[in-house]
Amino acid sequence: MQKVKLPLTTDPVKDAQRRLDYQGYYAADQLTRLAESVVKVLSDAQVTLSFFIDPQKLTVMKGKASVDVELECQRCGETFKQTLECEFTYSPVSNLDKIDELPEIYEPIEFNQFGEIDLIGTIEDELIVALPIVPMHSSEHCEVSVAEQVFGELPEELAKKPNPFAVLASLKKK
Repeated sequence: MQKVKLPLTTDPVKDAQRRLDYQGYYAADQLTRLAESVVKVLSDAQVTLSFFIDPQKLTVMKGKASVDVELECQRCGETFKQTLECEFTYSPVSNLDKIDELPEIYEPIEFNQFGEIDLIGTIEDELIVALPIVPMHSSEHCEVSVAEQVFGELPEELAKKPNPFAVLASLKKK
C-alpha cells in the first residue's frame, strides 16, 4: 500500500460511517511543535488510523504513530537518535460536558466549528507526550562513566558550607 500525505483535519463521524483506514505520513517540516521540543526531527511521522463506530454507537478514532528524532542526553550533553512511538484511541465529543459519558478507554477530542478534528495537532500532541521526561543515552553508550556519577552523600566541601537559613533560627528563638 502506498503511503500518502494525511489530511490536516478530518470529519471523524463521516470517516467512521465509511470505516475508513488511513496509512500515511506527516512531513517532518509539518511537525513544528515537536521540532521545538527536540534537537531535530529526523524523519516523517508514520501514522496509521482507523475510524469506526463501536457497539455503544460511539465514533472512535484509533491509531498509532512513530517518528525518529534527535535528542540531547541530559547526562553528557551529546545528541542521540530515538524513535518515538505512541498508540491512542479517541472518541470525538461535540462539547466538553459529554466527557463524563465516555468509557475510560477513550480519550475525548473536541470537534472544531466545522465538525472536524485537528488531526495533525492530535498526532503531534501524542508524539510530544511520548518524549522521555529526561532524555539520556543508555549507560553503555553515554560518555559520562558510572564512576563520574555521584550518588548518595555530598562531597565534604559542600557539606562544610554554612547553612544560609541559620540566621532564621535565631529569629525563631525570639
